[in-house]
Amino acid sequence: MTELDLTALTAGLSRRDWDDTHDGTVRFALVGLGWWTSEHVRPMLADLDVAAATVAVSGTPEKRDRANEEWEQIETALSYDAFHDGVGTDHYDAVYVCTPNATHLEHVQAAAEHGKPVLCEKPMEASTERARRMVESCAAADVPLIVGYRMQTDPVVRTLRDAIADGFLGEPVHVQGHMSQPIGELFPDGNWRLDEELAGGGASVTDLGIYPLNTARFLLDIDPVSVRATAQSGGEMFTDVPDEHATFEVTFEDGTVAQCAASQNAEFAAGLEIVGTEGALRLEPGFFDGDTQRLTLVQDGDRHTVTYDSVDQMREEFAYLAHHLLGDEPIDPTGRHALADVATIEAVYEAAETDERVSVEW
Repeated sequence: MTELDLTALTAGLSRRDWDDTHDGTVRFALVGLGWWTSEHVRPMLADLDVAAATVAVSGTPEKRDRANEEWEQIETALSYDAFHDGVGTDHYDAVYVCTPNATHLEHVQAAAEHGKPVLCEKPMEASTERARRMVESCAAADVPLIVGYRMQTDPVVRTLRDAIADGFLGEPVHVQGHMSQPIGELFPDGNWRLDEELAGGGASVTDLGIYPLNTARFLLDIDPVSVRATAQSGGEMFTDVPDEHATFEVTFEDGTVAQCAASQNAEFAAGLEIVGTEGALRLEPGFFDGDTQRLTLVQDGDRHTVTYDSVDQMREEFAYLAHHLLGDEPIDPTGRHALADVATIEAVYEAAETDERVSVEW
């Protein structure tokens, strides 16, 4: 990489590559008022001009009362049943779904019936069959279904994707990615992510392994075709899931191979490395926003490292969605794109159980 190329690439690390000049505010109904919504999404929306949280939806009366009393932007708080019945639809323009994975379908279908665009957290559902029904419901209602891959609206990741498309890596060869966290420290009293049925097959691959999987897909613009995997659980908190720790290998349609690891019982750590015939890149800690990030670029034997402060990835995600809705522009990532991840996760669990290579069907 020449000095000019490096300068051009690094200059774009914080630059949005989409139109953020639209006027207006998109009002969101927040469906599910758990930890992520309450501590990350709602405070961010309180300080974002182009989007606002005006409706709070929860199955817990205490959470609804707190939202009404403490969240300044909230105009009304609804039960899940009231939301499904269409109460308060004039108070919001779009819907954000952040409930346990296996409950996404019913909320997304309700939003589609009300004609509201949907931003659904990843993974989009607990099974390929239910995820497919989500896609079909939104298509039938002609409403956008967007899945919350916050890495895809991170300016650095988008800049890297353009550089890869322009040939920085040459032909991609292999990917290495990992993400881990000590979930017992985050949720000492337990969490739905440790419930196999609610999470969708397990704990680590669904919640953490999806980050290197989807980010590699986005950066390289490729889809998976088969997987191999191993998984193990032995800790006290992990008796109901097969993957306290997991490793999986994904073969993509162009022959690129990704080796990924995920654990819900390890130190906070993450990283992604992609190696091609002409270059390589490494991003760490990558999937944990709020940290100082380190990007290493290698080409022709030259190594360049850039450190930078991470953006608020949820802020970028909501700003991206709001501006695209206000501008009536096509929005990615779509539900169809996310369906491949759910199918891959299912294949990973099957491969770990059978100790065989499993094709990804979606």
